Amino acid sequence: MSDLTGDAEKSLQIKIALRARLLTVRRSLSDSALATAAAKLQDQTLALVRAAHPITITAYVPIGSEPGGLDLPYRLAEALPAGGRLLLPILLPDNDLDWAEFTGDLTPAARGLREPTGPRLGTAALRAADLILVPALAVARDGTRMGRGGGSYDRALAHLDDSHHGVTAPRSGDRIAPTGPRIVALLHDGEDVDTVPAEPHDRRIHAVITPTGGLSLRPAPNHRV
Repeated sequence: MSDLTGDAEKSLQIKIALRARLLTVRRSLSDSALATAAAKLQDQTLALVRAAHPITITAYVPIGSEPGGLDLPYRLAEALPAGGRLLLPILLPDNDLDWAEFTGDLTPAARGLREPTGPRLGTAALRAADLILVPALAVARDGTRMGRGGGSYDRALAHLDDSHHGVTAPRSGDRIAPTGPRIVALLHDGEDVDTVPAEPHDRRIHAVITPTGGLSLRPAPNHRV
């Protein structure tokens, strides 16, 4: 018997159904559609990097149909300002994420992942970032992020100070606010949704980038609490 309340059980079922639907759509995308979407996402993400001048970026290494394209880390590294660094994740046995600086090499890892080969910097290395690029299956208009269900990025983002968990959006001009790292999710079109059932461990983010819509702040300007 489930220990969840009726409302919690319904919310979980809605989340499971939404995740399954979005994964099905992703798997249906052709190679050409994925390549086109990745090119647009990369261009818009690099425009943000060049405008914001982050010294340290944490990102991810896309696999399969994840947004961003297989060469995303290489494009990001090329766009870094002088003295900048790109940190990429290493999956730990408990599904938390360690981090290492990307120096141009990636090695195959468990679950089909590709990971950086540099020295590990620890789970708290995320706190040094000015810009955090995260994968997501969906993001709601209030900034609630939904992942694939493994919880790795919920664990990783929990290492940030509480002051960095808020949903205050950066000001206009696409410049990263100085009060803490800005968290931006890369999505396919159709994954920027009105609502996502939220659980206590879910972390809200500050913006999304989609191939067609570009950069959109969260909470959305016309979002009603």
